[in-house]
Amino acid sequence: QVQLVESGGGLVQAGGSLRLSCKASGRTFSTYAMGWFRQAPGKEREFVAAITWSGGTTYYADSVKGRFTISRDNAKNTVNLQMNSLKPEDTAVYYCGRTTSGVIRTPRNYDYWGQGTQVTVSS
Repeated sequence: QVQLVESGGGLVQAGGSLRLSCKASGRTFSTYAMGWFRQAPGKEREFVAAITWSGGTTYYADSVKGRFTISRDNAKNTVNLQMNSLKPEDTAVYYCGRTTSGVIRTPRNYDYWGQGTQVTVSS
């Protein structure tokens, strides 16, 4: 059984920064691509960023490109999301997930999810 636990959310003013972390259990973490998604009230879960198993390739939603950076540390079973220049529209619950699919922008291709961490950006 895989468990994913997010942390690092909180309340920040527009223009500020937060760093989210996702800690995974299990010995096979390094063999899977990982992604971050977010879900605002009344909206569908949307893709934010993803990273391949090696960390060699990263993917970003256009809305966060240049502001967010995804990274991973396979020795520590963690994947991080550095979020800079935050905007009120970034407010959402952020989830990390694990995928075995090459189609990394689609939530249904992820088989495990964390419980989510709330990010609130005030204007």
